[in-house]
Amino acid sequence: MNDLALSLRQARPSDAADLARIYIESWQDTYAGILPHSLLSAMSLKTHTIRWQNQLRAPGTVIVTEDRTHGIIGFASLGGARDPGLGFEGEVYTLYVDPAFFGRGAGRKLLHGAFAALKERKFHSCLIWSHARNNACYFYEAMGGQRVAERVTRLGGEPTPEIAFGWKRLATSSRRLAI
Repeated sequence: MNDLALSLRQARPSDAADLARIYIESWQDTYAGILPHSLLSAMSLKTHTIRWQNQLRAPGTVIVTEDRTHGIIGFASLGGARDPGLGFEGEVYTLYVDPAFFGRGAGRKLLHGAFAALKERKFHSCLIWSHARNNACYFYEAMGGQRVAERVTRLGGEPTPEIAFGWKRLATSSRRLAI
């Protein structure tokens, strides 16, 4: 496999269709056999593109990683913690990488970029919620995340176990990230 030349930047409204595609492909790849097939097969590129267009109206909430050859291959959304009772200031709401690029550094680049973006907003800690059966749990632990909470939500009418991973100190790579 060729090495990727990854860069980070703020997402633009014109990126919405790419974000929707990556989101859907990630869910269908990751959650096959975990979430109901009816939920995964009903995911619509049109609906999710509109959702991301709306999300991108708030500047600075979504970053993308792209490769000069392949274009956008992943993204992360972030902001203030939605559950401040857990003691974390910021939150990475989503972090998705095109399944064709798993294991090639895009997730690491995105997580460091999200940490840098949160630090720019004066947040010092953050958490990420993940489905308990998502293999990303291993990635978050490898990146220094500590299991700090568990909950059960409902998704597609089904009980869905989730784990929160927390970072009390936001570590970024030693190089300045251009986002």
